[in-house]
Amino acid sequence: MSAHYATPAGPMSSRHYGMDWLRIGAFALLILYHVGLVFSKWPYELKALRTFEWVAYPLLALNAWRLSLLFAISGYASAAVFARAGGTARFLRGRLARLGIPLLFGMAVIVPPQPWVWLTMAKGYDHSYLWFLAHDYFTFRNLDGIVVPSWMHLWFVVYLLAYTLVLGLLRLLPARARTWLHDTVERALEGWWLLPLGIGWIYLARRLPGGWTDNHDFVNDLHAHAAYLPMFLFGVLLRKSEGVRLAIARQWKLAAVLAVLGYLGVSAYEWSYPGDTPIPDQWQDPFRIARATQSWGAIIALFGIADRFWNREGRWRTTLAEAVFPFYIVHQSLILLIGYWLRALRPSPLVEFAALVLGTAAGSLAFYFAGRAIGPLRPLIGLKRTARRPQAPIETPPGEDAEGAPG
Repeated sequence: MSAHYATPAGPMSSRHYGMDWLRIGAFALLILYHVGLVFSKWPYELKALRTFEWVAYPLLALNAWRLSLLFAISGYASAAVFARAGGTARFLRGRLARLGIPLLFGMAVIVPPQPWVWLTMAKGYDHSYLWFLAHDYFTFRNLDGIVVPSWMHLWFVVYLLAYTLVLGLLRLLPARARTWLHDTVERALEGWWLLPLGIGWIYLARRLPGGWTDNHDFVNDLHAHAAYLPMFLFGVLLRKSEGVRLAIARQWKLAAVLAVLGYLGVSAYEWSYPGDTPIPDQWQDPFRIARATQSWGAIIALFGIADRFWNREGRWRTTLAEAVFPFYIVHQSLILLIGYWLRALRPSPLVEFAALVLGTAAGSLAFYFAGRAIGPLRPLIGLKRTARRPQAPIETPPGEDAEGAPG
């Protein structure tokens, strides 16, 4: 049995197709998650005409780990890019362009429909979108509860840029200090402490004073940084560490069981304290433990599955992997605009759900293919200025053309 676990697909420092497929799958789930929010009782910028309590349960299956996984994948991708960058300064300049240009473009062009829809639906804003864009969006103020201009879902890119700078700063440490730090963390995670240490860290991040925030306010989001920055750095470590990869290969099945148990615990809390019902103080810690167990268990299980079963080429892998970042940039604005237009038609929930999913997928595809084909638009949607020449698989590290995506 140990031999079976110890022979996963291949070193993660070479081309690892499984990481590409994991990123692609995570983003597909992200679209379904955001569409699901439209039909749930949870807060979201737009609500369907009919919402349902039961939608919380499939959302809870993803909620605990989806963002942490995306940051870990982004850390892995960043380590792959760094390995080819030719130095820290060049790496940081490249990341600033590949992330910063789409961020500014997104805030100026792609994001504005989101606050307009929210203000219209939730606050009774009665001006047209063009009026909003010309007179209100670029006023740099708090407009009835929302700061404009806004990064909305592009907060992930802001945080990823910051964590990339942290990675660059770590590279400025003396070589001996970097080696000691790497070896210390690797030794801690390459054995049976992999699962308890990860669960414990996530629990402590949620235990920080003030309660869990994850409010996308970069300066005042301590809890989120305490959770997501270590995930990003874990992804960096994973690409370089054969020991951690083998530990994941040995323990992913146990991690999957723990993830399911954690999900059952979190679901029991949702059943007992649905929606915004406060959880009594004496039950807060068991809830945090269940949530941390689900989160880390799912992340380790998915990395193990990707390494064991998905590390193979596929016809559409290259295109889909490249499309992830452009899809992420545009998908949430599409969801809100399509949902806003659908309200006048009053479709059934099933038709509305299908229209949101298919419309978002089709619109994202059009955005990606148009931006890819028109050279000057490529940097705006997170692609290289010119298309790459075909390369042998092992020469191109995974994640170079996709930065991961959240919600």
